[in-house]
Amino acid sequence: MRFNIILAAALFLLAGCFSSKNIDSDYTAEIEKYRVEYKKKFLENEHAPLQKADLPFLNFFAPDPTYRVTADFTRTPDAKPFEMPTVSGKVQNYVTYGTADFTLNGEKITLSIYKNLGLARMPQYRNYLFLPFNDATNSAGTYGGGRYLDLKTGDIKNGKIVLDFNKVYNPYCAYSDGYNCPIPPRENKLAVKIEAGEKNFTGKYKGEH
Repeated sequence: MRFNIILAAALFLLAGCFSSKNIDSDYTAEIEKYRVEYKKKFLENEHAPLQKADLPFLNFFAPDPTYRVTADFTRTPDAKPFEMPTVSGKVQNYVTYGTADFTLNGEKITLSIYKNLGLARMPQYRNYLFLPFNDATNSAGTYGGGRYLDLKTGDIKNGKIVLDFNKVYNPYCAYSDGYNCPIPPRENKLAVKIEAGEKNFTGKYKGEH
């Protein structure tokens, strides 16, 4: 009897292990597919800084489900519009749409999520949300100017929003000058490392596009 109980427990743990591996494998495949589509967008946009020969120099952290977090979302309906500076010296008009609170690797984190007021006037972008941030990997493996994560208002459900940092990407300014890349606000500067998403571009930096 005791042997049967031990055997059953071992099989249960083994099944759990295989289940976890399958979940991780499926997630890795999802992120790899996402990155293939991400690279294709450079070729589809005539204003993009990279061409086909540049794509092999795009680098990413290995997919890690640890960096896919469910955050508590708090709407900020009374927030006032403000000017977000860009690398070029120009400004863009944004408003803080809400904040996301979550715990990552034992650290409690709050990030602000923004809406671009110019884009919001265009039907195809009216649900677009923008999460720019800096973290402790900047200039030490990732682009020094910070990275971005795209979201939509439809991603907010029952006061929650999923932030998948495996999908964070570099602004065009990481590859070339001549672009108006928003500089992440100070409130979104993190002291922790976000070792997920896109790393430094290892190809040749371009001149003005």
